[in-house]
Amino acid sequence: MKFSDTFVSREDRYSIGAELDSGRLYVSIPVSNGVVDYEEYYAISAEQSDVFLADRTAAIEFVEACRQRHHDDLLILKPGTNRGTPV
Repeated sequence: MKFSDTFVSREDRYSIGAELDSGRLYVSIPVSNGVVDYEEYYAISAEQSDVFLADRTAAIEFVEACRQRHHDDLLILKPGTNRGTPV
């Protein structure tokens, strides 16, 4: 899988982009498990991508829900047993 960010918010710590092989769109957040830092990728629709790019508040609401693990069903790559916590 090759993830390519099209928008990055350093201030709010999230990215929006596309997985190049499948074309799936995503929002990603940084996480750390104490051993390694990595990103979790949450699948979003084209409509959500458009909304999140135009409306920072809507994007942040979704990102915060991801950080609270309310959208785990949308994870593109399922985490291992030593799942990280949002940073």
